[in-house]
Amino acid sequence: MEWTPGGPSDDIEDRRDQGGGGGGGFGGGGGFGGIHLGIGGVIVVGVLSLVFHQNFFALLNGGGGARVAPVPRTAPGVPNRALDAREKPEVDFVTFVLNDVQGSWTKTLPEQGNRPYRHAKLVLFRDATRSGCGAAESATGPFYCPEDEKVYLDLGFFDELKQKFAAPGEFAQAYVIAHEIGHHVQKILGIEPKMRQLQEQNPRNANALSVRLELQADCFAGVWGFSTEQRKLVNEEDIDAGLRAAAAVGDDRLQQMAGRRVSPESFTHGSSAQRTSWFRKGLQDGQISACNTFKGL
Repeated sequence: MEWTPGGPSDDIEDRRDQGGGGGGGFGGGGGFGGIHLGIGGVIVVGVLSLVFHQNFFALLNGGGGARVAPVPRTAPGVPNRALDAREKPEVDFVTFVLNDVQGSWTKTLPEQGNRPYRHAKLVLFRDATRSGCGAAESATGPFYCPEDEKVYLDLGFFDELKQKFAAPGEFAQAYVIAHEIGHHVQKILGIEPKMRQLQEQNPRNANALSVRLELQADCFAGVWGFSTEQRKLVNEEDIDAGLRAAAAVGDDRLQQMAGRRVSPESFTHGSSAQRTSWFRKGLQDGQISACNTFKGL
């Protein structure tokens, strides 16, 4: 992926050297047992289940009440300058991608007949912090909080994506950020609050609605990817990396890795095939209108 460091951004909130945010899970839909799992949270739980030969999905669903806690990489509130220095290239890359994704949506939304785009913030943290949706922990993975309109990201997640799920490459990492900003676009368009309301009104359809939200965010990530192709920032190898990342977070694959029976009715993010299909649809079409995952409701 072609990119150059662009310096600091007002949209990046760096909390990596601040203290942790304490306990508590995430409320709302799209999660397990009341804990909201972002795109990376499902990956992390799947990895932990595979490594420790224990079904952490069942634990999060109430089977034993245990929680997956992050392993601190630094003492709370104590700056880790050496780690900060090692992470600088990743911070530069995240900043570039965030600026590019948001710049693209600033142009795309009005051009395609929608309301103006407003910027989200991206919070970098280590181990734990606080969000408008509750406690944010590394084990939760990257996620978007609609309450404060911020994306929360522990850079350690990118190591999991590369090492444990065979989805290396900068565009795979960029896909994660673009997906979470896709949720922000859903809020701007009024889609996210409407779907959350429908989930509350009909809890039996909560998982199915969550899947549609996630697949649309995948498609929106593809819409941004379309713009990067037009500007020759990515090549076919980059696109393949993004598609591998989308497949890596399919509910069916993660359930299989956790030793569970594939159970479509329990999906909250969609199958690997669905995720790659909708991401590819956005990549090929570049239109918001192509991302109507709610057709038929």
